Amino acid sequence: MPTKSGIKYYHHGRFALSGGILPDAITAYQTYGDPSNPCIVFPTCYGGRLDSQDYMIGPDKALDPTKYYIVTFALFSNGESSSPSNTPVPYNGPYFPRVTYEDNIRAQYAVLTKALNVKKVFCVVGFSMGAQQAYYWPVMYPDYIEKFIPICGSARTSPHNQCFLEGPKSALLASKDFNGGHYTSTPQFGIRAFGRVYSAWAYGQTWFRRKGYLYDGKYSDLNNWLHAEWEDGFLAIWDANDLLTLLETWQFGDVSKLDCLSTLDSSLTREGGSLTGGDGDLVGVLGRIKAKALIMPCKTDLYFPPEDSENEVAAMKNTDAKLVVIPSDWGHMAGGGSNDIDDKFIKDEIIKFLESA
Repeated sequence: MPTKSGIKYYHHGRFALSGGILPDAITAYQTYGDPSNPCIVFPTCYGGRLDSQDYMIGPDKALDPTKYYIVTFALFSNGESSSPSNTPVPYNGPYFPRVTYEDNIRAQYAVLTKALNVKKVFCVVGFSMGAQQAYYWPVMYPDYIEKFIPICGSARTSPHNQCFLEGPKSALLASKDFNGGHYTSTPQFGIRAFGRVYSAWAYGQTWFRRKGYLYDGKYSDLNNWLHAEWEDGFLAIWDANDLLTLLETWQFGDVSKLDCLSTLDSSLTREGGSLTGGDGDLVGVLGRIKAKALIMPCKTDLYFPPEDSENEVAAMKNTDAKLVVIPSDWGHMAGGGSNDIDDKFIKDEIIKFLESA
């Protein structure tokens, strides 16, 4: 594979987040390929670390580092960028400020322009929370982005999606070992409950009906799969306060909350500035987008159903927006590198879109 950097850390210094100010906010990122090539931004999703982004990056994959300069960004609260688990007192643990998507995009823009000298981004690609970030980019920086590809995500987290997230969140908050976020060891009961509540929503009902959770004999039964994939998947590397802070970012995602739409491009270059309010006019906001779009929901996604994407594409009247539905029973997980068939479908569509005029 062409040049891949190790994880790098950009220190913003004093940085305003939605819920407060960090004295030294840090954004973790990684780069692939030659900086002289067109730049593709590929931010992380919920449960994603920088090393998990490789599933879509490679000469034989959707994002080819021999053709593009790829920059992956770690979301605030993912455990690599500034998070409850790695921030010193007095902003550690449950005292970490609330974070929004716009906070993350402002921080990523600072890295691109100040550390990497990227003059323009060719495309932003993202899955799930990464897809929601992809929607924010052309709204916040309309003259900086040429194309964007949200995979299994939406411009606004729907009430149903918000309600789903209340389930795993409440399971963790109510656990006997969470202790209001002041735990001194891993809250095993809480994180195990969190994973189990979360698990049923990640796949389509048909996937469960055909016993996809057995993975062709890898797991003996449903409970074995829950232990190995959904309990251990979070217990192995995730901090409970990180999970909750990141979940809140997802839960309240909504590009229509961005303020001062006509002056966003200039106002957001001020690192540490703030954006709150907005008129909530999602159709109006999407209608102002100029960047070309490839919107890829999954047919059976329970978080971000294709009907939401259909409405969003219909609202993008000022640009070339293409809707391609992933025909999979893997539900939300179809977009995250879960199986070869969906990976190939997504890869082929992305390559066509990136190479189109």
